[in-house]
Amino acid sequence: MEVHVSRAVPGFRRPLTLLAGAALLAPLALTGVPRASAAEQYTVTALEFTVRAGDRSCTVDADLYRPAGVDARHPAPAVLATNGFGGSKSDGSTDVIGRSFAERGYVGLVYSGLGFGRSGCLITLDDPAIDGEAASGLVDFLAGTRAADDGTKADYVTSDAPGDPVVGMIGGSYGGAVQLATASADHRVDALVPLITWNDLAYSLAPNAAGATRGVSSETPGVFKWQWTDGFYLMGEGQPLLVPTLDPSRFGSLGCLHFAERACDTIRLLNSGRYPTAATREMLTYARSVSPASYLSGVTAPTLLVQGQADSLFNLNEATATYRALEARGTTTKMIWQSWGHSGGSVPGELDLGSGNLETSYVGQRILAWFDRYLHHDENTSTGPEFAYYRDWESGYGTAAAVPGMSRTMYLSGDGALVDSRSKVARGSRQYANRLLATSHSESSLAGLIGLSDPAPYDTEGTYLGWTGPPLTSPLDVVGAPRATLKVVSPKTERVQNSGDAADKLVLFAKVYDVAPDGTQKLVNRLVAPVRVPDVTRPFTVELPGVVHRYEAGHRLRFVVAGSDTAYFGNRGVKPVTVVSAPGDTGVLELPVVG
Repeated sequence: MEVHVSRAVPGFRRPLTLLAGAALLAPLALTGVPRASAAEQYTVTALEFTVRAGDRSCTVDADLYRPAGVDARHPAPAVLATNGFGGSKSDGSTDVIGRSFAERGYVGLVYSGLGFGRSGCLITLDDPAIDGEAASGLVDFLAGTRAADDGTKADYVTSDAPGDPVVGMIGGSYGGAVQLATASADHRVDALVPLITWNDLAYSLAPNAAGATRGVSSETPGVFKWQWTDGFYLMGEGQPLLVPTLDPSRFGSLGCLHFAERACDTIRLLNSGRYPTAATREMLTYARSVSPASYLSGVTAPTLLVQGQADSLFNLNEATATYRALEARGTTTKMIWQSWGHSGGSVPGELDLGSGNLETSYVGQRILAWFDRYLHHDENTSTGPEFAYYRDWESGYGTAAAVPGMSRTMYLSGDGALVDSRSKVARGSRQYANRLLATSHSESSLAGLIGLSDPAPYDTEGTYLGWTGPPLTSPLDVVGAPRATLKVVSPKTERVQNSGDAADKLVLFAKVYDVAPDGTQKLVNRLVAPVRVPDVTRPFTVELPGVVHRYEAGHRLRFVVAGSDTAYFGNRGVKPVTVVSAPGDTGVLELPVVG
């Protein structure tokens, strides 16, 4: 799912306040009428398809980009793409994908996802059995085995075998997950490039950074990320206000016009603040069933994962979970962590989907090489290193043979220090208590998402605990997801945590600051780890969001545990928390350090 902060961020549409005007002013393409490009490099033909999607047929609105000179005797491989959440085939980045690849000799087919633009049916969150099946119908068109509704056929796409076109997929966020959904069931897809997308929507919308059993998934319900989730719900339900609807099947049950009913039920449950066991299990099951975490075992297409370091919606941990699952299955996969994501992070020279700077950006060059290798079948093309990450302190990308593991351990001392040896841990106990309203702020709020001023991260005295390390004697480069092991004491939580309602469990938020010599502190990419503690009588491990950051010499690390955060639902009632430290205790912070 993609939200768009500003036009300055590559791959994003305008702020939410401008979406309606932008959509209403967009010209409507004439179905079946080709338009030649200014340079006569390719033609663009607007098409409609009626495809099967689960238990119904859906209208799909698409644009076909055909390079000049491509015909049955001179076929070319194809690239299939669709929009991010709230977009359409005509939004900036999606349209540019079609044009950019047509200019490079690929047949492009760019379409509006189900429930968006002029495509019909309900929003089903990239369900492989619905959105994936619809995309597979478009692969049939590229194979030449079916025609568009007006009879147009594509008999000029390179094929691996009769009915099997050479086709790759690319797109961001919502347009990223649909690639994995499609490829899990349709093995005719030859290459994937999912950008800034999710692994498990249960983690994305209600993350729990503790108690994960596989990847980012946890059996303990997470903490509702209400700002992002409700923002997307409003975008989805606002579709009839933005564009004319062509398909009556878009209208679902009363009160949820654009989403499938189970998706709406999930949002209603999260917003209720209640997590009764049976309903929560159903919510987790549904959110996970439409997530790559549930079907990656079926993905065989070579996959280049691109994830954004500045992304509080789908953080780096999600791409890492997908990467590891594909790698374990034996699927060819590589991963890049770029600068920008849903939370901004645009940097000059980096990939800009809005301008199509593929040849001049590192990530763009990697994408072109990926398609050269797996669509043009050029075995001499190098697809680059296994893992690459953007560094803002040094020119170029850092590379590694794998995602770095933990290599530095620090200990939580009873006096609030972060020390490098267990023997330096001082005995002591400290306490904080949450309040009924949120008293900490980390991620960008809804104000920031619509272009208004957003306060810097803060924590209110008495509602958090912090541990601060000594000034660094040399730079410290952290690449990956820090990990903390904690043991807390909360008698009030202990009395109610087994009530059967997961909302009675303790909620806390973990994060790591970079503190400068003058005392100012920076929360790297404004990322926080929400935790619903499985059991306060036992130690638990928290995996923080992945970061790529240099802590300069003279700076200090500061690990913070807070009782609330403005972007999330918090505790039910006030739950005082005590952290007791002693040399033999388990309070540690582990860091993936490189160099």
